[in-house]
Amino acid sequence: MVRRTKEEAQETRSQILEAAEKAFYERGVARTTLADIATLAGVTRGAIYWHFSNKADLVQAMLDTLHEPLDEMAKASESEDELDPLGCMRKLLIHLFHQVALDPKTRRINEILFHKCEFTDEMCDLRQQRREASLDCKVRIGLALSNAVSRGQLPDNLDTARAAISLHAYIDGILYQWLLAPDSFQLHTEAERWVDTGLEMLRFSPSLRK
Repeated sequence: MVRRTKEEAQETRSQILEAAEKAFYERGVARTTLADIATLAGVTRGAIYWHFSNKADLVQAMLDTLHEPLDEMAKASESEDELDPLGCMRKLLIHLFHQVALDPKTRRINEILFHKCEFTDEMCDLRQQRREASLDCKVRIGLALSNAVSRGQLPDNLDTARAAISLHAYIDGILYQWLLAPDSFQLHTEAERWVDTGLEMLRFSPSLRK
């Protein structure tokens, strides 16, 4: 009986996340209330509060569903034992671009994050969460780049901290622009070229040297 209850709770949580994704995409985060989401999901507001403490927590949970498939690839590039850390990073970024371009759910959630999520007063918690996630991402990119330097895949005098910021901004910028105007350039078919452009910046830019 307990097992069944857990399964039902998980199903309810999934319903809420799906409804939130649909509502946020159609109306934007600021204009969507928890009551709107409850109605769309066919649950009570109490059910939402049982799973999520507030709207910011709900948005973060929705974003977290995107990170899981890429986690193992990221960990590989960050491992000191990995023989090809730069190759692992390249595969991860190409996979990311393909996923955003081809998977409707991934595309919608990224569009919500980049273009439909306003950091208003009630979303201060989410802003702090996104800030911490961004800082953590830069640290993890820097670790992968340091491994690539150790393996001779990047210049010995690469400023890995500056390079991590530059690469992170480049990838975010590509996603931001494509989601805003997807007909302006090809993301899926040219994913490898976009990623290689960013990695070549790390290899050849004199401004990224110590």
